Amino acid sequence: MMRLAAHHVLALESSIVKATSHNGFITKSLNCLSAAFTTGVNATVPGKLHICVVGSGPAGFYTVDRLLKRYGDAVHISVLDRLPTPFGLVRSGVAPDHQDTKNVINQFGSVAADPRVSFHGNVLVGRDVDVSELRALHHAVVLAYGAESDRRLGIPGEEPSVGSTDGGGGGGGGGVFSAREFVWWYNGHPDAAHLPIDLSKVRSVAICGIGNVALDCARALLAPPARFVPTDMAAHALAQLAGRGGPGFGGGGAAGSSVREVHLVARRGPVQAACTPKELKELLTECGVSARTAAPDQLVVSEADAAEMKATRLKRRVHELVTRAVADAAEAAGAGGAAKGAEEEAARRDLFFQFYRNPVEIRREGPDGAVTGLRVERTVVRPDGPGGASVAVGSGEYDTIECQLVLKSIGYKSLPLQGVAFDSRRGVVVHREGRVLKQASPADTLNSGAAAAANGGGAAPATDLGLYVVGWLKRGPTGIIGTNLVDADETAASLVADTDALVRAAEMTHGSAGPPGLGGLSALLRQRGVRVVDWRRWRMLDEQEVAAGRAMGRVREKVTEVREMLRRAGFEMQ
Repeated sequence: MMRLAAHHVLALESSIVKATSHNGFITKSLNCLSAAFTTGVNATVPGKLHICVVGSGPAGFYTVDRLLKRYGDAVHISVLDRLPTPFGLVRSGVAPDHQDTKNVINQFGSVAADPRVSFHGNVLVGRDVDVSELRALHHAVVLAYGAESDRRLGIPGEEPSVGSTDGGGGGGGGGVFSAREFVWWYNGHPDAAHLPIDLSKVRSVAICGIGNVALDCARALLAPPARFVPTDMAAHALAQLAGRGGPGFGGGGAAGSSVREVHLVARRGPVQAACTPKELKELLTECGVSARTAAPDQLVVSEADAAEMKATRLKRRVHELVTRAVADAAEAAGAGGAAKGAEEEAARRDLFFQFYRNPVEIRREGPDGAVTGLRVERTVVRPDGPGGASVAVGSGEYDTIECQLVLKSIGYKSLPLQGVAFDSRRGVVVHREGRVLKQASPADTLNSGAAAAANGGGAAPATDLGLYVVGWLKRGPTGIIGTNLVDADETAASLVADTDALVRAAEMTHGSAGPPGLGGLSALLRQRGVRVVDWRRWRMLDEQEVAAGRAMGRVREKVTEVREMLRRAGFEMQ
C-alpha cells in the first residue's frame, strides 16, 4: 500500500510548482502544505486511484457511481461543487411541482455517503483551486459542472439601455431574463435569489422558445399558487405568486402576481415544438389555463409537416394536444362568455401559442426603458436546411406582442475553464468519447472517429491524458436527467480503459507513491482558508431545511444565501 512519505510531499510540491507557477504559488505556501502532510493531519487514502469530479449534479454523481462499480475498493473520488449544496440542476433546475423527479437525490445521497467518496462543497474551481492543481493532486479529473450560461437572442432591446432601472416590472435587470435565471430564481439558487423581478407589475409575459423549460416557466407563472405551496419552491418566489396573504403565508405583506397571460413564441410551427407531450399535457390540463392563438394560421401545418407527424407519434401528439386545447377553450368561451362574471373573467389565465413568430426586437417604451412588448416577424417554414431540415424564413410581416417581461428559453450554454480545450460556438468542452482533447477545431467537437474523418482520414488530435468530461459540458444541454447515465457510462469506460496509462503518468511525477489525492486537496484548501462543506456539514443544512419546511407543511424551506448556508452548516460567520 502506498503511504504519503517525505519524498511524496516533495513530489507534490514539485508538481504544484510546475502547474501553478503562472499564478505565483510561493515557497511559503509549499512549506505550509508540507507541514500539513508530515504532521499527520491529513486524510490521504493510500493505495487508491485518486479521481476528482468537478460538479455534483446528475452527470457528476452518475459518473461517480459508475467509477465506484468499476474500481471497487481501489478508488477514492473527491467531488467538488462551487455551492455549499450538492445535486446541481436537481435542486435548482427541476420544477418544484416535479418532486418525483427530484427523488433521484436519494440515490445520489447514498453515493456521496460512501466512504470511498468525499464531498467538497463551496469550492470554486478557478478561484479556490485551479484545474492544473487538481490534476497534480489526482490521477484523473472529470469535468461535470454543467451549463451555467445562456444563448442570446442577439436582437435590439435584449440589454437594458444605459441608466435603465427597469427589472421586469421594477428593478435593475432590464425586464429580460433567461429562462435559466428565472428557474434559478423560483428554485432558490443563490445566484438568482435577488433578481429584480416584481410580478405584481407584470400582466403579460413573452417566453421565447417552446421546450420543456419554457413550459416549466409558463406553469410557474399561470398555475394556481396553491400548487406550489407544498413544494420546495423558494419562499420569495411563492410570496410573489401568492402574495404574503395567500396560501402558505400568514397574511399581510407583498402583493401577488398580476400575470394573466403567457405567450410561447416559436420561430417554427407546432410540429417542430421541442417540448414533450407529457409536460405539455400537464400545463394544458392541470393548471387551469385557457389555450389560445393570436391568429388562426398559427396551427396550420404544411404537407411536409403532416407527413412528419404521420411518421412520428410524439410530434403528432404535441400537435393534437395544442389544437384540441385551443378548440376547447374557444368552445368554452363561446358557450358562456356573456354569462361569466367579472370575478371569473379576472381569474382567467391565458396561454398563447405564438407559432411562426421570430423575435426581432424587445420594445422598451415604458418609463426608464421598461419593457412594453416583443416585436416578432411572421415566418414560413421551408425545407431549406441541411438534408431538407425545416427552417423558418421571414415573411416581412411584423406584429408586436404586448408584455412587460421577456424570458429567453433558447438554450443553456457552458462556460470555459482556463487550460481546457473549449468550443465556444457550441459551448462544450472538446472531447473524444469523454476524453478531453489537447486542441480545439470544429472537427474535434464531434465524437469518436468523426474527428479523424474530418481531418481527411489522418490521426485525430491527441487526448489530454487524465482530463475527462461528462454531461451538458460534454454533449450540450440536451436530454433528461437519465440521459446523463448513458453519458457517464461512456466517460467512465474511457477513464477505466486509461487506468494503466494514468498510473504510469502519476509515477513519473510522484514516484511509486502516486498523487496524494484527498489528503493533498484537503491540505491545499485548508491552507487557503476555504470553508469546505463536507457531507456531514451538508447534512446539517439539509436537516434544517427539511425541518423548517415540515413546520410549514412543505417539502423543505430552502436557504438561498451562501453565508447563511455556511452558518447553518456549522461555520462561524462574522
